[in-house]
Formats: sequence, structure tokens, C-alpha cells
Amino acid sequence: MSKNQKNGLRNVKVLTTAAMLGALSVVIGIFCKNFLNFGNGLFRVTFENFPIIMSGILFGPIVGAVTGIVSDMVSYFLSTQSFAISPIVTLGAALVGAVSGIVSNYVIKKKSTFRIILSVLAAHAVGSLIVKTFGIYAYYNMSYGMLLLYRLPTYALIIAIESFFLCLIFRHKAFTKYTR
Repeated sequence: MSKNQKNGLRNVKVLTTAAMLGALSVVIGIFCKNFLNFGNGLFRVTFENFPIIMSGILFGPIVGAVTGIVSDMVSYFLSTQSFAISPIVTLGAALVGAVSGIVSNYVIKKKSTFRIILSVLAAHAVGSLIVKTFGIYAYYNMSYGMLLLYRLPTYALIIAIESFFLCLIFRHKAFTKYTR
């Protein structure tokens, strides 16, 4: 466990970096809610989890979860869409950050590209596909299985794109201590 993960949100560098990643998630989320939203909120191509996953990988599950919660709540308040705040969807955002942090810091300790890909896959499987899909199901009263079938191809694409770009980012020399 790195010094940044041990100190968590008490470290100013961790706090400011997590805040910037949360703000980036909010901006991406608002853009996606307003411009990449199809079927009145049922389907949305979104990369708002990218900074949350990055926060989890960099600083661990607690900071990743806090980044997810804060960015989800702020994006709800700033979005021009009329979505009601769903605690289940917010829990899903927290789990995206927490699961990516758990997988990348505790399950696979060897720093590698595989660790990043598995972190993204696990975070989206738990947070986005299971929990957030259930939150949408509860809000729209639609068949859970049918909703999951609609979301699977979208998230397969999102997982591939986010994994690719996170692997590129973590190959940069500024991030080598996290991946090698």
C-alpha cells in the first residue's frame, strides 16, 4: 500500500487530485446526460466512471468510493435533465470507485496492465451493470433482464475504451509507480 493510500483524504495531494477527478467526472457526466442520452435516460453512452476508476486505482477503495459519491451527487444537481436522485445509482457510482480500488490494490498486487483491465471490468460489472441497472430498473419499472440486455453491449464498448485509455495513461512515466 502506498503512502497516498494510507493517508487517504487527509493527504492534500490525494484530496486535490481526487477533487479534480471528481470534477472531471461531473463534466463528463453532464455532457453525457445532455448529449449522449437515448431512450429518455434508459441508454446513455457515458465515460463519467473513467475518472472514478482512476481515483480508485490511484488512491484505493475509500477515496475511489468518495469520488464516486461526490461526483454523482454534484452531476445530478448540475444536470439540465430532470432525473430524480437515486440512492441506488449513487451507490453504484461509489462501488465503481471502491471495486476498482479493491481489485487494483488488494486482489492483484502486481502492478501490470492486466490489473488495470481487470479493475475496469470488475468496477463496471458490479457498479454499472448490476447496481446502477437495478437503480434504473427501480426508477423506470422496466424488466431487469431486458434492461441488462440493452446495457451489456454499451458497457462492453465502454469497458474496452476506458481500459485502453487507462492503460495508455498509466504507461506514461508520471504513473509508472502505479503500473510497474
